[in-house]
Amino acid sequence: MSNDDSSNQRRKKQSQAQARRATNPLSNQEIQRHNFVFCHIHIQPNKEDKMELSNTTKKTLATAAGILALSATGTASAYSTSVGDSTVSIYGYAKLDVIYDVDNELGNSVMRGAPLLDGQEGSRGHTTMHAYQSRIGFSTSTPLKGSELKTRIEGDFYGGGGGELRLRHAYGEWRGILAGQTWTNFTSFIATTPTIDFTGVGGQPLGHRQAQLRYTSGNFSVAIEDPKDRGGEVDAIGAKSQLPDVTVRYTDRSGPIKYSTSAVGRYLEYDSAGLATPQDSDNTFGWGIALEGSSDLTDSLTVRGGVTHGQGIGGYMNGAVISSPAFVDSDGDLQAIEATGGTIGASLALGEGDLNVAYSLISADIPDSYSQPSKNEEFNEAWINYIWSPAENVKYGIEASWHKRETVDGRSGDATRLQGMVMYSF
Repeated sequence: MSNDDSSNQRRKKQSQAQARRATNPLSNQEIQRHNFVFCHIHIQPNKEDKMELSNTTKKTLATAAGILALSATGTASAYSTSVGDSTVSIYGYAKLDVIYDVDNELGNSVMRGAPLLDGQEGSRGHTTMHAYQSRIGFSTSTPLKGSELKTRIEGDFYGGGGGELRLRHAYGEWRGILAGQTWTNFTSFIATTPTIDFTGVGGQPLGHRQAQLRYTSGNFSVAIEDPKDRGGEVDAIGAKSQLPDVTVRYTDRSGPIKYSTSAVGRYLEYDSAGLATPQDSDNTFGWGIALEGSSDLTDSLTVRGGVTHGQGIGGYMNGAVISSPAFVDSDGDLQAIEATGGTIGASLALGEGDLNVAYSLISADIPDSYSQPSKNEEFNEAWINYIWSPAENVKYGIEASWHKRETVDGRSGDATRLQGMVMYSF
């Protein structure tokens, strides 16, 4: 075999492996927005007819196109139709999760604070089946003044603890300006190892979605974001959010290495004046930083990892030991809570899918004035799964995960979860 033939085969294998990874059902991860191949159905007026369509005609065409798209058969992973200059797409999937908790029950998705501590009594062995991660979304794309106007609305069924429709994405983007609700600008997902469980690997920026106004130029992006959503408010009577959180991120690559660095700044405050049990008022600055990276070591092996740290970072870290970014001490002063997390993982292309392994550690430095013996101060977890696709639009997966928590007073407890999935996408 010639060197050229060998190189071509390596490139082909690498492309196949990367394509499989790009369609893995990552939990709470950005890749799910982009793993659909659009099948276009065009319904347009005769090009020779220059007359402008009436609103009624446009609606009729849109309805007809939608019916055709939804009734179309084939292997495409989404349905799209063109109406005028706009492309409208519908996409989604139905996913069944089958869960067996070897120890105590950990919830519909893993709750890291749930494992029983040593010496605690509780029932063991629990089966759960649900389809709450199933989702449906709509997107549009319209050429506008030399750029492209994009919109997206997407929901799943994790609302109300499970079973109710909830909003995931609702945003528009034009000329680098994004407005609406989508993934926080603090995360890049580069350090994210695929999991079947919806919670995903901890110790990295949380892939949560919140309202924001973002500007992107090249590899750099900056945003102002809702300060009291997933980032969390301070643990105090009279907690308030006077200013939005500010996030910045830079993402790039060098050869097989992809990397990202991001930061968040927060104005944390409480003011209990006029309340029944006033504490006082104070404010402090909260911040967080994250470094994420991944590298394709071979045609079939990718490794990734990341570190997240901050004071007052709160829920911006996935698996945060304490979601509140700050607390009020005995003197009435607001104190930001320091937290650190890290993760490392790898994906190996194997057969029709990928074998994924990951480990993460999350800890918080809890001051004595806020500490209680039963408070968690550290989480450890390990994941292994195999996710494969025997046919286009079909994915299966099996997974085992181990979760441990440690409390301020030195106690610990762990639990094991086994999980499988079947996912059909459209």
